[in-house]
Amino acid sequence: MTETVDLAISDGVAHLTLTRPESANAFDLPTATAFAAAVDQIGRSTDVGAVVLSGAGRRFCAGGDVASFHAADDPQAYIRELADVLDGAMQRFAALPVATVVAVQGAAAGAGLGVMLGADVIVASRSTKFVTAYAGIGLTPDIGLSWLLPRAIGQVRALELLLTGRVLDGPTALDWGLVTELVDDDPLARAREIAATIAAGPSEALGEARRLVRTAWSISRSEAGDEEGRTIAERVGTDEAQGLIRAFVEPGR
Repeated sequence: MTETVDLAISDGVAHLTLTRPESANAFDLPTATAFAAAVDQIGRSTDVGAVVLSGAGRRFCAGGDVASFHAADDPQAYIRELADVLDGAMQRFAALPVATVVAVQGAAAGAGLGVMLGADVIVASRSTKFVTAYAGIGLTPDIGLSWLLPRAIGQVRALELLLTGRVLDGPTALDWGLVTELVDDDPLARAREIAATIAAGPSEALGEARRLVRTAWSISRSEAGDEEGRTIAERVGTDEAQGLIRAFVEPGR
């Protein structure tokens, strides 16, 4: 799509790649804008059953492009626009109607953690380092990290990472629930394998399942139950569900 973001759709899987390896795939405003456009294109597609998000090169994503902050004529206006554009993109990414898988290698730092946590399944190389990084430049979390991180690992651990700058290794990130799976070699290959499996399955139902889990954080238990009832009743009338139900009750036909 652009020099900083690439989108390719094949066999029901959207492959969304950050392509600024020379800058550790950090987000400046043009990159955030291109990323937002790619997410919107996926959202409009009718032939996508899963999404794979990755970063080219040695590191997944270093967060915001600090050099672009420093070079801006009005740093406050620039970083506010950058944060708003990227946060909007990540909220729409989280609201996609299909499952999302992210491949993480090298490092995920700052806003890169927020981008990573926007996905449903997180596959990381064992050698990956995870760090919030904001305090090192006197800044604070953005693109929803203060909301996402405590939900992934708990408030106490989230605050430790934000306040101390602790760098997590892969095994600790897995133990804490920050990532789904560790691999020794190529996380992108594994992420693509998972996405292909999802896309080949009942992707509409799986997309609705992810929506129910993601929205349950902001509603009551009774509201969650009501939304589950509404959704499952709606799903049972779909061609996808009817075909699978018939196969289940009439095996061999």
